[in-house]
Amino acid sequence: MALEIERKFLVKGDFKPEAFKSTRITQGYLSSVPERTVRVRIKGEQGFLTIKGKGNYSGISRYEWEKELPLNEAEELLQLCEPGVIDKTRYLIKFGEHTFEVDEFHGENEGLILAELELKTESESFIKPSWLDREVTGKAKYYNAMLAKHPYSKW
Repeated sequence: MALEIERKFLVKGDFKPEAFKSTRITQGYLSSVPERTVRVRIKGEQGFLTIKGKGNYSGISRYEWEKELPLNEAEELLQLCEPGVIDKTRYLIKFGEHTFEVDEFHGENEGLILAELELKTESESFIKPSWLDREVTGKAKYYNAMLAKHPYSKW
């Protein structure tokens, strides 16, 4: 069983000059219930199907399974998704020993920028860049599945 250990933060300030890669991502949800979120994603020219379980008490750890799909299959599955599509640009930024994934949202979530950091353990330490703001790990309204249903522009 694959376990995702991840912390999530709001972002403030200019992070883009530090990015070594950026990719446009479109994703939708076949199921957005917290116990089993099923996501279809197109990341650049690749398709993915991802299943995530409910987070633990801290919201830092949860089950995650992912499989790469042919692009045309991912495009077909996106047509079956629940209403609300996530459109974002993901920036990869190496900082210290870690790589931050910074998502700049578009469309109805325009203005929201989140950074995610995957860790080996929940207690692993890391260096915080100056553009990292308040931690929102475990706050459901910042989950992509929730942003698809309740976009940032309507908060």
